[in-house]
Amino acid sequence: MSELIPGQESVEPEKATNDAVVPDLAVPSRRQLLMGGAVAASAIVSIRPALANTAASVLNCTIPVPDPSRSGNYIAPNGQMVPAGTPGAFPATGRNYTGEQVKQALRGRPLPGTSYEQNQAYLNYIRRLQSGQSGFTCFASLQMPR
Repeated sequence: MSELIPGQESVEPEKATNDAVVPDLAVPSRRQLLMGGAVAASAIVSIRPALANTAASVLNCTIPVPDPSRSGNYIAPNGQMVPAGTPGAFPATGRNYTGEQVKQALRGRPLPGTSYEQNQAYLNYIRRLQSGQSGFTCFASLQMPR
């Protein structure tokens, strides 16, 4: 058998019981359990304020309607960008909505300064945002459960 290195614990071989192999598991000491609890408590204390800051920043992030690179286009009722002047489409607001405004609009309140039809078109546009578009990260963070 090999020699133990200082600080290394010896491992007992597995014990056979009724033809089943059962590993010999060590039971943690009370001190080890208390130390683990202290580590978990300090992690909660340090993570909770970070989560609160994250939640606040999510509500203050902005979503431009539409993406600045497509500001000359209109928004169709289904949320797609269409050429300016398309019948039934709405001109872009050219403004940014905060995460809080969008969150409330998704729950039934209108976006500020919009009619019912405009609100629905703009929300459909926001729902269609994809990675790489301005406002996508803000909208995605609104969808994350807390």
